[in-house]
Amino acid sequence: MAWLYVISNQRLTRYPLEVVAGQLEGIDFFQLREKELPANELYRLACKLKEVLPPTIKFLINDRVDIALAVKADGVHLGQTSLPVDVARRLLGPGKIVGVSVHDLAEAQRAASAGADYLLFAHVFPTESKKGLPPRGLIALGEVARKVGIPVIALGGITPERVRLCLEAGASGVAVMSGIMAAESPREAVFKFRQALNPE
Repeated sequence: MAWLYVISNQRLTRYPLEVVAGQLEGIDFFQLREKELPANELYRLACKLKEVLPPTIKFLINDRVDIALAVKADGVHLGQTSLPVDVARRLLGPGKIVGVSVHDLAEAQRAASAGADYLLFAHVFPTESKKGLPPRGLIALGEVARKVGIPVIALGGITPERVRLCLEAGASGVAVMSGIMAAESPREAVFKFRQALNPE
């Protein structure tokens, strides 16, 4: 079954983030990514989210291993300038998830060799959050998916209509930010993406 991965962005939401989080039944991963928040606010928000997220969802913290440890999250998501994968894994302990953002094959192979559990490959399509930067495209997504031995999740400009293209290119799932965070009904948006990922 293909994965649906949601990334937070409070600036896009119509409701408090904990209200949105309570409407995400049906997704597989939720990444708390609020880079502008100081540690104490991020910790308090993470605690609230952990209480309201459906228990079937893997809860990941962007970049902050300390916050992930403090709230007993399921793991962390790292960028190219974050702690190395092996260091994050050693700090988190066994059984935790470590994902990495990548933008080309070389980054993907390095992250996979370092022991990442999955990769977020971005950005596949044009997106408002990366204005002026050309998208990597489906061919590059496919190359990464073929040449690394771990799941690759497509990110960037993903709509329900584009989901099938990503899966056909070799992605194990898709990651969405604005498509769910900015939705009038996050619950309905999740349903549409889930239908696109796993049509009956």
